[in-house]
Amino acid sequence: MINLKPAQKRADNLKVVDKNAIKTTAYSDINLKAWREYGHIKTGTLWEFPSRDRQHGHSNEYHGNYIPQIAQQIYERFTKQDDIVLDLFFGSGTSGIEAINMNRRCIGVELKEELAESVSQKFTPKQLVTDVNIICADSASETAVEKIKARLDIMGRKQAQLLMLHPPYDDIIKFSNKKEDLSNCATTEEFYDLFEKVAKNGYDLLENKRFAALIIGDKYANSQLIPLGFECMARMNKIGFITKAIIVKDIQGNERTVGKNANLWRYRALAGGFYNFKHEYVIVLQKV
Repeated sequence: MINLKPAQKRADNLKVVDKNAIKTTAYSDINLKAWREYGHIKTGTLWEFPSRDRQHGHSNEYHGNYIPQIAQQIYERFTKQDDIVLDLFFGSGTSGIEAINMNRRCIGVELKEELAESVSQKFTPKQLVTDVNIICADSASETAVEKIKARLDIMGRKQAQLLMLHPPYDDIIKFSNKKEDLSNCATTEEFYDLFEKVAKNGYDLLENKRFAALIIGDKYANSQLIPLGFECMARMNKIGFITKAIIVKDIQGNERTVGKNANLWRYRALAGGFYNFKHEYVIVLQKV
């Protein structure tokens, strides 16, 4: 069992403060009357983190998981304490771990049974009842939707308050042999279509006016750049989301095996007329 960061006290246990000294949005606990105290919150579109956070339950044992600092930034900007985060590509559980650390709740959907089982070991039995629910299902399916709705009802909500989407970057990394896995799509167009089905389920399960974060990078194939991030964003716009921000996140220092193949990829770039990726995107969207 991983020792998570002690959660902050719940709002109803906080000391009484002058309500006139507090001004918040409908989707955040940030006190706008004390906005200068939030210097740690990024408001620019270039995010740089010197290294991956490996404390408070986080690790890098699973290839392809996103860094915890993204969840920390997104949660504080776009959720309140006790809100529910819905992650439809749960993976190694970054969204759930940070939900516990920041006094939020999380429903995660994971396709691989063995991964869902191993990730559940990161949480206590009590947390798996009250704060984090892991559903093993295909996120594009109606079965997943029904299971999520049932869990939301148990947690006392009709819909989630934040949607996190960190899909495979098409076929760059194969995560399983399952045909439902987006990393196994026969074509990039099929990948986009299946992603859109997942995003549509997320849209339907998200409260109006609340936010979604799409974490994704691009890829090279057939001697050309394939803009996965922009096309996935366009698919989300198609189903009803509006784009609020396109954040460029520096991935240098956050990658696994960084530096081992640097010279090889530098040679390939010079020989092939392309540039090596040093970034990925965090695209913030809102349901309207």
